[in-house]
Amino acid sequence: MGLAFIRVIQIGIKSLMLHKMRSLLTMMGIIFGVCSVIAMLAIGEGASYEAQEAIRKLGSRNIIIRSVQPPKGQSAADSKRTYTATYGLKTNDVAHLMETVPTIERTLAKRRYRLEARHGQRKAACTVWGTEPHHLQMSQARLIKGRFLNENDERYRSNACVITDSLAKELFPAEEPLDGMVKFNNKDVFVVVGVIQETGSAQARAPGSDTAGEALDANIYISLKSAHARLGTLFLERSAGGYSRERVELHELVTEIDAVENVEATKSSIAAALKKSHPKQDYEIIVPLELLRQAEQTKRIFNIVLGSIAGISLIVGGIGIMNIMLATVTERTREIGIRRALGARKQQIVTQFLVETIVLSIGGGLVGVVLGVALPFAVEHFAEMKTIVTLPSVVLAFLISAVVGVVFGVYPARRAADLDPIEALRHA
Repeated sequence: MGLAFIRVIQIGIKSLMLHKMRSLLTMMGIIFGVCSVIAMLAIGEGASYEAQEAIRKLGSRNIIIRSVQPPKGQSAADSKRTYTATYGLKTNDVAHLMETVPTIERTLAKRRYRLEARHGQRKAACTVWGTEPHHLQMSQARLIKGRFLNENDERYRSNACVITDSLAKELFPAEEPLDGMVKFNNKDVFVVVGVIQETGSAQARAPGSDTAGEALDANIYISLKSAHARLGTLFLERSAGGYSRERVELHELVTEIDAVENVEATKSSIAAALKKSHPKQDYEIIVPLELLRQAEQTKRIFNIVLGSIAGISLIVGGIGIMNIMLATVTERTREIGIRRALGARKQQIVTQFLVETIVLSIGGGLVGVVLGVALPFAVEHFAEMKTIVTLPSVVLAFLISAVVGVVFGVYPARRAADLDPIEALRHA
């Protein structure tokens, strides 16, 4: 029995080798199907990982409050060519929250300016942040040269600034950035006292940030009091038909909560504390922990959708195998009749054709796995997209290809076995 089974397998493989090109073309559907399953899941996994990492860098114990401009009313002021919109967080909101919300351990207040930085003949569009001395402790930034801002810079409103390493390379390509002069809008001059590296620019890349799409790594940090004193709280920019002016004291307030389990309750407490002083709701509250949960849920849905799309291509590949095998059964009708006349049982005919479809699908699956693992690395190298190939996706894709071979090979195999030997022998 064992030898007969092995003989049947040998016959099936030999039959495939006699038609190499047809076998290869038949395998293409499975190859592309398996490759697409692995590659699409790897790209989806990579995108999800980057999004989740950006959220994690915001801190699971942090709550971020951002100033947002409320919808403009149809007032007389709005109809003027130039008007000043005053909105957002105030400096005294910080003290108020620390007094009324006991679960807040510390805060980090920031004010943003979009300016042009110059050093000699070199210039770069950048984001200037007025911040506090403990900024490094509440961010993912790492000091790589010099020092960060200190209490004296804050107290005396100094002209000290800290720049990111990417901006340092742009403004100081061939010289030491420390003690270098940086001028904002050809007016305010600051001295570089330190260079930092921002891992992933967590601050700038935070979901909901209105700095999306800018040169996110081109950041300059100055003390908050110096920002208010030297750059002011008024921001002027062009708008349709004239200029718009915005007066904002703080663009962002990061609050660190004492424990993860208190984050949800603290969010409600913050909203209640700000409600009276901000009746127009000119702020938004962002909870990275909530965003992380949403990102994980989105990841699951995304993987299901991508897997389903790629799975359809596998099914199409299986249908292709079935069609080719049906054509093969018709082509080899006389051969089947001869084998049946010489004593071959139906089960042996079924096994022979099933072996052929399984070899096609598993062979295609193996080639698809190799291409599916290689493609994400190529995408990561040339397109600079994060991709993650996971073992479960590889195993799943390969197993599905094997199952497809069995499922779509049963019908042609049964059809071959059910042929009447006498009628089969008459087939020309």
